[in-house]
Amino acid sequence: MVSTFDLLSKKIQKKIWSMGWEEFTPIQDMAIPAIMETNRDIILSSGTASGKTEAAFLPLLSMIEEAAENYLKVIYISPLKALINNQFDRIISLCEYTEIPIHRWHGDVSQSLKKKFLKKPSGILQITPESMESLFINRTEQLRYVYQHIDFIVIDEIHSFLDGDRGVHLRSLLSRMEKYADKRPRIIGLSATIDNFPLVKQWVNHQETGKVQIIEYPGNDKDLQYNLMHFPADEGGKKSLELFEDIRFLTREQKALIFSNSRGEVEETTVMMNRLTEKEGIGETYYAHHSSIDKKEREYVEKTMTESKFPKSVVATSSLELGIDVGSIDIIIQLDSTFTVSALKQRLGRSGRQRDANQMLQLYSTSKNSLMQSLAVMELVIEKWIEPSKGYPKPYDILFHQIISICKETNGIRLEGLLEKIDQIDVFCNLEEEKIIDLADNMLETEQLEKIQGTNELIVGLEGERLMRSKDFYSVFVTPEVYEVVAGIKQIGTLDKIMFLNVGDNIILAGRLWKIKDIDMDRNKIYVQKAADGNPPKYTSGNIKIHKRIAERVMEILCSKQSFPYLNEDAVYALEELRRPYKYYQVLPTERMIWKDRREMLFETFTGTTIATTLVWMLRTKEMDIGAVDGLGRIKLPSSVDILHELNEIKNKKWTVEELIAVTKESELFASKYTEYLPQYLQVEMHASHEIDIGGVMDFLNRYTFRVIENE
Repeated sequence: MVSTFDLLSKKIQKKIWSMGWEEFTPIQDMAIPAIMETNRDIILSSGTASGKTEAAFLPLLSMIEEAAENYLKVIYISPLKALINNQFDRIISLCEYTEIPIHRWHGDVSQSLKKKFLKKPSGILQITPESMESLFINRTEQLRYVYQHIDFIVIDEIHSFLDGDRGVHLRSLLSRMEKYADKRPRIIGLSATIDNFPLVKQWVNHQETGKVQIIEYPGNDKDLQYNLMHFPADEGGKKSLELFEDIRFLTREQKALIFSNSRGEVEETTVMMNRLTEKEGIGETYYAHHSSIDKKEREYVEKTMTESKFPKSVVATSSLELGIDVGSIDIIIQLDSTFTVSALKQRLGRSGRQRDANQMLQLYSTSKNSLMQSLAVMELVIEKWIEPSKGYPKPYDILFHQIISICKETNGIRLEGLLEKIDQIDVFCNLEEEKIIDLADNMLETEQLEKIQGTNELIVGLEGERLMRSKDFYSVFVTPEVYEVVAGIKQIGTLDKIMFLNVGDNIILAGRLWKIKDIDMDRNKIYVQKAADGNPPKYTSGNIKIHKRIAERVMEILCSKQSFPYLNEDAVYALEELRRPYKYYQVLPTERMIWKDRREMLFETFTGTTIATTLVWMLRTKEMDIGAVDGLGRIKLPSSVDILHELNEIKNKKWTVEELIAVTKESELFASKYTEYLPQYLQVEMHASHEIDIGGVMDFLNRYTFRVIENE
């Protein structure tokens, strides 16, 4: 029987010997034969630092090394430019004894390097979806030459594409790219957090899901050490000094990644931590990292963390959740709960990468809500549950974008040809042809498209040209309008334009304190100088939804007597306080409580965000004054409502989307970058598929019993 090692080419074997490897990791042992001895698409699902990159590239390099010097054979797609830059050196190292060229293509790569690649496409191309789009728009005449000999598409962090508009965009681009290749390239997907494999298979190969092989190695030999400490914030939400002192104690001699859920909190935490080091007579050892900090500053932080032999830490948002290299990390710290189990799992995987090191996770909560959610998420991590991928339904917004791109690519196409092309794109082939025609007609009416008389070909219209020529057309996700923040000649980062800023205001950005000297509205620039204090900026945030399993797990914890040995004393006391009413009234996990006093009721649905929001809209149709639902699905109602009667009526009624739309506030409607360009009924259809779950509400109402408790 041929060993895994013997399957690889002699040059790749030589590289493995030079690295001193004694054995392959489990995922590598499974992946290498599957890639080399089958013609299937392969999804590698394994923990962080399990060697997935090598599991994919060692066999690929062995298979392409003879032809790769003259032809482009592999496209590596990443969600982040920074991840491409990180992996560039790693893949170059694997190619040490081969002649395989590696190329990068993204917004920060020079035009001279791009021209050099286009002159002779070869080896491996590392690229983002947005840069792939730019090739379709700007290099249409060279697409066949570039893509003709592609054998493999490697998609890193594939889970990050499955549920969003960006994933629909990428899948469309891959389908379009296939038409220029001599044969359909095989897809190799890499992920540490993935579930719902049937959907993943369909996303990868819609036509032949049976040819997609999942290779999963969920476990590793690392022990996970974890604690949850509760440090209540004050009534204004200000975090306690004791919290920061505890973080300082933990990180004084360890390199840490400290995750926070907002960019503003990242800034505030970084400043507080460095104030503590100043008191100790030590220089700056904590750095801020998020998407609004200038790229050069982020790269400096990454380089400093990688090269530093002294304990330094980064305070970050999800910007460091994926595999950007910041060196070996001793401990992961999470400030207040993540909103998803997969995010926490991804983050804790950043520690314990060294051979003999364990994974270490320190959770902190600063409110009772955060404590409940942190506990639920941590328990689900322990139970090895993660949110299943759900996809991105009814993607008419991305279709709008791609129609413009296809018309540009083809330099004019008749409607029949456009419909045929759309039908060949996996993510659009299930959309109704009649609605696609309506969308195209609407684009003609609004001058996004134009029809050439005589040939009846569709080309990009005046309004479509305006959209296409804007600098952010290549991306399908919303980018907020921002001010550039400049100190002297140095770019610091950006601030969202929604902020109310004045000359003389003090702010925190990139973990440092600044005073605003001038605001240039015409050039969208803010000029700053160093200051002695400052306030963290308030940024826009997305619509974060919580899966119903997290909220259900909260209810299970509240109703149980289970103790959690990883809690500190304050957390134990706070949990006991939260459990007291449930214990007193002997509440079961199969019940949902409605706490009522003279003024209002609190309906604790403890279900998913979409289900709870749909229920709110149903209640609104009965002319009730109801606000938004909170993160755990709790709804405030007027105390005069006979809620049990109303829930029974809701359960027995046949609901239509139109009834719910009629009571939906404009700010609650589903909106993406391109929904505003759709016909109204398609906007409604997208809203219904993304935000309304009538079936989920019916299941919820039938599954649980409801009890009203009146407080005296």
